[in-house]
Amino acid sequence: MSESIGILGCGWLGFPLAKKLIEDGYTVHGTTTSSDKLEVLENEGITAFEVNLSEKGIQGNIEGFLSNIDTLIINVPPKLRGKHTESFVEKMKFLIEEIRKSHVSNVIFVSSTAVYGNAEGEVSEESPTRPTTESGKQLVECEAMFRNEANFKTTIIRFGGLIGPDRHPVTTLSGREHLCGGSNPINLIHLHDCIHLIQTILEHGYWGEIFNGVYPHHPKKQVYYFEEAQKRGLPAPTYKMEPSDKKGKVVLSKNYLEKAHVFTTSIIS
Repeated sequence: MSESIGILGCGWLGFPLAKKLIEDGYTVHGTTTSSDKLEVLENEGITAFEVNLSEKGIQGNIEGFLSNIDTLIINVPPKLRGKHTESFVEKMKFLIEEIRKSHVSNVIFVSSTAVYGNAEGEVSEESPTRPTTESGKQLVECEAMFRNEANFKTTIIRFGGLIGPDRHPVTTLSGREHLCGGSNPINLIHLHDCIHLIQTILEHGYWGEIFNGVYPHHPKKQVYYFEEAQKRGLPAPTYKMEPSDKKGKVVLSKNYLEKAHVFTTSIIS
């Protein structure tokens, strides 16, 4: 297998994904926004480029990065919180311009289940998007921009909350009081299953599709986070009593599961 994969954003998901794809026999090019990390990537066998996306343009050798790859995986989170917020849509417009000039034929765009907003009950890839947050709204706009491109085919992955070996939402929720939505179901996925889902798309050539990436187990938040906090010896978060007519949303990974694929890594510690 000699296919070349480019990963834009070798962070918490992108770096272990790159390592796994190299094991699978792919040639992998990766980007980082920090020159300090170039050597770290190179030491893992990743051809590394320093690339910075902003709403004013792209700094770094984006042409070099895109010039030798067949498939591009875009794993760049919208930075829309805090003081230094930038338009994610504008960043992606600059990126699409560069992809058009390259030989990239397939794109995987990592999105989020935030695009479903405050939906109630079960939602699947066929459900309407009704984002309520700014990042959700910009992700929906970017998904449409990529899917409407004629020069390359884009597959969208909408991941739920990401957990992994050194990452779990209970660590930031620990000890917090009077939180909302305790009766709402969780929609989480483990890092290993994120990688496995991307590997499956590459292996089977599932282009031009949408996949939800959420593990099919949805206990209530207050129950799940209480148990996860106890296992770690942390103070559990507490939740407000709320009216029982609010069910919250259960995100179904319908497309992936109906193709007879499975998730393999439990979200229970």
